[in-house]
Amino acid sequence: MKKGEVALLTIAPEYAFGSSESKQELAVVPPNSTVYYEVELVSFVKEKESWDMNTQEKIEGAVKKKEEGNVLFKSGKYAKAAKRYEKAAKYIEYDSSFSEEEKKQAKALKVACNLNNAACKLKLKNYKEAERLCTKVLDLESSNVKALYRRAQAYIELTDLDLAELDIKKALEIDPDNRDVKLEYKTLKEKVKEYNRKEAKFYGNMFAKMSKPDSNDSNKQASKDAEPMSIDSKA
Repeated sequence: MKKGEVALLTIAPEYAFGSSESKQELAVVPPNSTVYYEVELVSFVKEKESWDMNTQEKIEGAVKKKEEGNVLFKSGKYAKAAKRYEKAAKYIEYDSSFSEEEKKQAKALKVACNLNNAACKLKLKNYKEAERLCTKVLDLESSNVKALYRRAQAYIELTDLDLAELDIKKALEIDPDNRDVKLEYKTLKEKVKEYNRKEAKFYGNMFAKMSKPDSNDSNKQASKDAEPMSIDSKA
């Protein structure tokens, strides 16, 4: 929309007030109602690009986008939340011009945004991206239990079970009483058992096929045994 432009918005019940009656300031909205709004764009403030911001504005922008991401995540809008976390991280990606205090703030924000984004990617079943984001966090904080835990979850789904076990064991060394990590270790052990069963079945079937005599060879041998011995004409 342009400044001064008027538009009619149509909002379906599931995006408006749903199946419940809603008492508004000007009217009572019945259940399952389609809602119409006439809106006018009076004014707007264009969001600054990161290269137009000073260092403090970049940190404030990252905090704002992270908080927006948190609200979206709690409402189950994981794809949109992920975009907010990515935007937040981009604001503070290059911190060479930051003061020492600002670098500390930026690091904490990077860790939080990448961890939260990894949680979104796990929900969206994008396990490779979740693993990458957790690795970025561990490059900054090698003992971050949440990053180890979430990367282990991604590894389990990617069937990298040995790597998952390394992360879980390291997480338990750091925080032995962490309930979530303990539960994930149980999940991993079940996955390993399932994997080993499938491997044993596969190789068992393969060896059975290799050891089974070929029916054509058996028929040839039976035919050969049935032939009479030849007579030596020189006898």
